[in-house]
Amino acid sequence: MPGTNDYYERLGVARGASEEDIRKAYRKLARKYHPDLNPGDKSAEDKFKNVQEAYDVLSDAKKRQMYDQFGFYSENGMPHPGAGGNPFGGSGAGGFDFGGFDFEQFSKGTGRSGRAAGDQSGGFGGFGDVFSRIFRGGGAGEAKEPAQRGSDLEYALNIDFWQSIKGTQVKLSINRQEICTTCNGTGSAGGNSPVCPECNGTGSVSQMAGAMRFNLTCPRCHGSGRLQNACPTCYGDGRVTSQELVEVRIPPGVQTGTRLRVAGKGNAGTQGAPAGDLYITVRVDPHPVFDRDGDNIRIQVPVSVSEAGLGAKIEVPTIDGRALLKIPQGTQNGQKFRLWEKGVYNSRKNTCGDQIVEVTLKAPDVANERTRELLRELGQVETSDARADLWSRV
Repeated sequence: MPGTNDYYERLGVARGASEEDIRKAYRKLARKYHPDLNPGDKSAEDKFKNVQEAYDVLSDAKKRQMYDQFGFYSENGMPHPGAGGNPFGGSGAGGFDFGGFDFEQFSKGTGRSGRAAGDQSGGFGGFGDVFSRIFRGGGAGEAKEPAQRGSDLEYALNIDFWQSIKGTQVKLSINRQEICTTCNGTGSAGGNSPVCPECNGTGSVSQMAGAMRFNLTCPRCHGSGRLQNACPTCYGDGRVTSQELVEVRIPPGVQTGTRLRVAGKGNAGTQGAPAGDLYITVRVDPHPVFDRDGDNIRIQVPVSVSEAGLGAKIEVPTIDGRALLKIPQGTQNGQKFRLWEKGVYNSRKNTCGDQIVEVTLKAPDVANERTRELLRELGQVETSDARADLWSRV
């Protein structure tokens, strides 16, 4: 239901849906409502944007976690309680007096997710719900960050025509997050505490709650400005960015737009979670002679007037070498012939396409008087009007 404000309902999946289920649902709806497939349809365009918005959040583990907890996602994030109290600092509301706010009145409206405030199934039910989430909980120690699968990476690869036909091996230089070798991915180490990257050492972060902006105690360092016992190499994240050479096999038959997946070569996960995947989108450079059409190959071959008129056997190039083609007597310009199974091999279907040969007549080069004489004689013996069919259709 692309028109709903609930992201799960937009994609038509359950709240516990796997990443693969979300990806499949998105692709199905994106194909259905894509503006290129629905030209001039404003409704389809709006639905496509809604589907894209939902997928952008639910396909990202951190964004999805925030959405599941608060019922909406914001680039500014949402405050969450740290150790020993609320995120505003102190044991109360950090000097803010909320006695003048009627949260019950706010909860009667609808939140940013479009659900009623009383609906606890994931909607953002107004300020009462927001602040109940902000101030609830708070233990004696710091809450451990949940393990999260690493994010996927995208890479655009250009290959030439013959590499796409025959297949190839390529080495790609990929910048990806890997497990920090200093702390073995734990994010913890002895020694001096590094500056907190969340607040840049200030101890506070700016957060939004509805239309209101607050300066809150940093939930990562709890106001100290430094990460206690955090690894100085990865600053407590457990991962560092490095460059890696990844060897990838490009199978025969790929074409522009083909998307290849290399499992586990995306960014590393946190807390021992699996790494994401590397997705390679292929673009094939055009060939000056061969034109690919799916699994078929198209080619234009010039023939002389005598070959077309009298018939002939000629050699034509194919992606596998030379092939013999019989030109029947009276062949016309633009006539097409099919060479069976001389096209591209499709590994998924275990079949080969065909080669389509289009004949183009090449006029003789009148370089001497003898050629002119023969052409005059030919014109005298020809009895049909070459443009008779044209005049009959005017």
